[in-house]
Amino acid sequence: MRRMFTRLISVFLISIVVFALTLFAIFYYNAISQGRTRTMSMLRHEAKDLAYLASESKYNPFTMTFDYSQTTRKYIEWKIQSIYSQYSSYCIIMDSTGRVLVYIDPSLLNDQDILSTLNSEELSDTLTRVAAGEEVEFFTRAETGTMFTVAIPWQQDGRVMGAVVIQTAAQVINASYHNTLLNVLISALVATLLAIILFLSLARQLTMPLTQMERSANAIAQGNFSIRAPESGSRETRALARAFNDMAVQMETLEMSRRDFIANVSHELRSPLTSIQGYLQGILDGTLPAEEQEQNLSIALDETKRLSKLVSGLLSLSRMEREDVLLNYTAFDLNELVRRVIITKETQIEDKHIRIDVQFAEEVRMVRADRDQITQVLVNLLDNALKFTPEGGTIRMSTRTDRDKAVFRIADSGAGVSAEDAPHIFDRFYKADKAHMTGQGTGLGLAICKRIIEKHGERIQLLSAAPTDNEGPADALTGAIFEFTLPIFTGEQG
Repeated sequence: MRRMFTRLISVFLISIVVFALTLFAIFYYNAISQGRTRTMSMLRHEAKDLAYLASESKYNPFTMTFDYSQTTRKYIEWKIQSIYSQYSSYCIIMDSTGRVLVYIDPSLLNDQDILSTLNSEELSDTLTRVAAGEEVEFFTRAETGTMFTVAIPWQQDGRVMGAVVIQTAAQVINASYHNTLLNVLISALVATLLAIILFLSLARQLTMPLTQMERSANAIAQGNFSIRAPESGSRETRALARAFNDMAVQMETLEMSRRDFIANVSHELRSPLTSIQGYLQGILDGTLPAEEQEQNLSIALDETKRLSKLVSGLLSLSRMEREDVLLNYTAFDLNELVRRVIITKETQIEDKHIRIDVQFAEEVRMVRADRDQITQVLVNLLDNALKFTPEGGTIRMSTRTDRDKAVFRIADSGAGVSAEDAPHIFDRFYKADKAHMTGQGTGLGLAICKRIIEKHGERIQLLSAAPTDNEGPADALTGAIFEFTLPIFTGEQG
């Protein structure tokens, strides 16, 4: 879970940083590009103003120079100084031969950076283009960095007399946006930090329940089935925790069933084995009288039959619980099958003088199911009824229809099933009357019945009381009443 959390954090951090850096790079490029365009446009406008002032000069043919009035020169010098102060740009007014007429101050001529760029081949080419009346913008790479240059022609009487050149360093333009870009960068970093903090909080909220669920799973794997995962976090996490807890409850129930099953099997096997061992040991060592040996051997034989029945029941139940076991579906007469099962138990019925009351609905004829498995269900239910019905009592077996289902019901005149025992009556090895039925039965009969009927996709149930409506026969018997359903065969089923 920690590794998953770390991966989530790493991926998120990398995504946030890459996203922030990409946005900042795009903003930086656009800001610098727009800043340069805007600055160059303003410098071009300033150059045009200086070109207009330069055109106010008078040419002296004797000295071959341009003379300015005192007022015009002072204004030009003020303008150049203003441009320098505002844009950190150098402004020079030249004639067509490249001779400097006006500049900010004489010290400019000693500035090697300016001189190196002004005397470059690009400047000669620029003057040529300006002489043709073209407005020129270009940049050169000097030792100190990139320099941007704007050259505007100034004219007199329609003739180009020279050029106004304004030059500024790229870093000067960029520097004006550094503070803005720095503020943007700080804001991006703060936003990224807040996003990381928010994500850490959200990720912890999401992973904490998963971590607790992992601990619960480890505890269950170690055999502690009582542990439960807290149902907290998001809706999906809570749903997952509920599903996990449901699974834990089922596993705890299965574990308890497994332990009870092992304990019950051990007990059921130990009792007859102990009896058999005791009787055989008594016969061998002579502690039992010779005249009682036949009786004792008969008891030992009964115990082996009980063991055989127990093992057969376990095998049958185990076989029915396998998902790959297929049922052999056939069509057969349910009423006739019930009659045959009653005949097989005729001896037991007569020994206890029990009256069998049969009430079959004539319309219940053919059903579709596994005949052998249903036979076992009927035998188990009848055995259970014979076991709990007192001597001279009554067992009623009936059939009826309920839409497309055949309903079989068996009731007896025994003591019935208490409310305490009813919820567990179909559990393995559960015996409702433990005090009076010691040594009788295995406690697997009803569990096998339930599994067989459920394997058919039908239901079997213990009824709390006999019905008094018209859906079936009115039972006056006060004992246990069991009922199960089977699908009626229509002749169209495969």
